[in-house]
Amino acid sequence: MSNGKTSRKKAAPGDRSIAVRDRLIESRLTPNAISMVGLVLNLLAAVLIWQEQFLLGGVAFIVGSIMDTLDGRYARASGKGTLFGAFLDSTLDRIEEGVVLTAVAAYFASQGETFPAAMCVVVVLGSLMVSYTRARAEALGVECTVGWATRPVRVVILSIGLVFAEGAGIFDIELLAPAIYAMALLTTITVFQRVWHVRKALHEGEAR
Repeated sequence: MSNGKTSRKKAAPGDRSIAVRDRLIESRLTPNAISMVGLVLNLLAAVLIWQEQFLLGGVAFIVGSIMDTLDGRYARASGKGTLFGAFLDSTLDRIEEGVVLTAVAAYFASQGETFPAAMCVVVVLGSLMVSYTRARAEALGVECTVGWATRPVRVVILSIGLVFAEGAGIFDIELLAPAIYAMALLTTITVFQRVWHVRKALHEGEAR
């Protein structure tokens, strides 16, 4: 029996997310704009780290890194991606990681902690080489995604280090230096993993 009120079917969460996605696709939002937001947030993170505001810097770094992930996904989902956009995304990723790690190195240097500051340089070099070995391998026709220290892994480790840095105010523990040491070790291992992978793939290709 009708109570005189029109019943409305509630939209499922999946339907709402699809509707939001469709509206974003129809909007003027571009993947490059998302990339630029990520850049601004990472620059903000670097400034906050320099000011020893590690918790806020960690949050800015995390959100900025999420933007770096979303820009590529949005480009594929919206069909707005361009070759230049893909190039810009990869370039900004390297800049952002380098800027944040430079701020961490500057903090350690200001505290007279030369070893962790030096390890930050190793991490920057290792991160660049992880990216370079993949790009060079793909230029030779070899897919190269092997290795432990992919960018998402590095982001997670550094985020933990920043959020649990000395003075961040969480559990009164210090994980920033250990995070840097872990990243230095893992990026170095990953470079060797990728060099070995490419060597093996090219030798197998030549033997055929």
